[in-house]
Amino acid sequence: MAHSRCRAGVGLSGRIETVKAPGEGRCSGGGTSAVRLWLDRAAVLVPAGMLLVLLLRRVWDVDIFWQLKLGEIILAHGGPIAREPFAALHLGEPLPAVGWLAQASMAAVRMAGGWGALRVFDALCWLGGFWAVAAACRHRGAGRQAVALALTLAFFAALPTASIRPQSFAALCFGLLLALLQLRLRPLVTIALGAPLLVLWQNFHPSVSIGALALGIYAAVGLLDWLRDRTGPLPIAAAALTVIAIAAIFATPDGFSILAISATNAEMSLAIGASEWRPLWIPANWSNAVPVLAVVLLTLRIVLRTRRYGAAEVLVALALLAMTALAYRFALFWALSMVPVIARGASSEERDEATIPRWLPVVALALVAVVTPLLAPTRFAATLPLESIARLRQEHLRGTVYADFPYGGPIIDAGWPDWRVAYDGRYYRYGHDEWQYNGGIENGYVPLVDVIAKWHPVAFLIQEDHNAPLAGELARSPHWTRIFRGVDGVVVYVRRKH
Repeated sequence: MAHSRCRAGVGLSGRIETVKAPGEGRCSGGGTSAVRLWLDRAAVLVPAGMLLVLLLRRVWDVDIFWQLKLGEIILAHGGPIAREPFAALHLGEPLPAVGWLAQASMAAVRMAGGWGALRVFDALCWLGGFWAVAAACRHRGAGRQAVALALTLAFFAALPTASIRPQSFAALCFGLLLALLQLRLRPLVTIALGAPLLVLWQNFHPSVSIGALALGIYAAVGLLDWLRDRTGPLPIAAAALTVIAIAAIFATPDGFSILAISATNAEMSLAIGASEWRPLWIPANWSNAVPVLAVVLLTLRIVLRTRRYGAAEVLVALALLAMTALAYRFALFWALSMVPVIARGASSEERDEATIPRWLPVVALALVAVVTPLLAPTRFAATLPLESIARLRQEHLRGTVYADFPYGGPIIDAGWPDWRVAYDGRYYRYGHDEWQYNGGIENGYVPLVDVIAKWHPVAFLIQEDHNAPLAGELARSPHWTRIFRGVDGVVVYVRRKH
């Protein structure tokens, strides 16, 4: 007896069309087996597993520290800060309000519940984008196991980017936008929900241009689909939100200057050699390229086998994949865009899913969110010089602390307003000449005497291998004494007391 098989094709807008081969019978589903029951139960626990993995990771991003301190100042001020408070040679200069709403929100959470609460809050934001688009795919008919597979693969691809930082809000907002497009609500409802989301997104994290790109693709594909079949709907919501997203780029306290700020940030990031701004094929990004390539190949195999895809979904994913290949910092957005592609491709026409209690995934998430911070307190990456900074705090100094620029953030968080910094991780804060000067110090072209004359530092906190010429001069100087050396080679020098 011949087994019946079904193929699923798709129109430009993503409408699924089931096609039977000649001589095949009607598609039908079998009974739910014990294996399928356990697979369904495991599928609904995937979100809780994602949260557990994220909460067990160390805090590694150096910039979150200055962002939290700036968030505290924003909260105390009652709004964005207009003048530079941290950089010693830029005090009082105009300060861009990049990500100000995220900084204030995260600072409020840490002030209320410490690092443990902030870990949970940030993880829920970061993962919320994935869960939102997955829930929308499920609502649109994607299979439970297919959605779980999509979440697992997308999470695997994006995990190297995960740390506590404002980009988590960007993940949440992009996921919500993709979910809104998946739900295909009435145009006015979609626009009413999407417009404030886009404005909030840009104030949480200046990446709403990613949303504009996705919306533009959905609008273009919808228009082509309408030209092919005039009985279908016009992409009114996607087109309107594309315009709103472009306008939202400037809907921050920075206004049109955000373009110059972003351009400077990109230019300085590339000049310094920040790996997240570099292509996937450079040696520093090879380990990040592995999960990206693996997910691309697995997804390609799934889609070619089932022939189930939505043109707009695939085009958005391809556009973001190209951007990720050129600059790894877009990997998170690409991973989010892969959820609907994988969920649609892996779904089956023949499915008889087990009934799973609605409370099960909610209870699992709540248990992980509450219990994990208690059993696994916050851990910080060994690359963060927290022990060195704690030792420097015992000296009760006031003034500028000269440090390797990645350490500027932790120094600001621990010591402001007593301490100022020479450099920190805000690439847009310092001009091209200043970054060249920093490179001159690290390579020994600028001597210790010039560094002292420029910043009048009260202390140095540097990695002696990375900043070997300066560390060597400090070790030989009769005017400076080393008070601490960490196992990671970070050394702390203060003026010798005579």
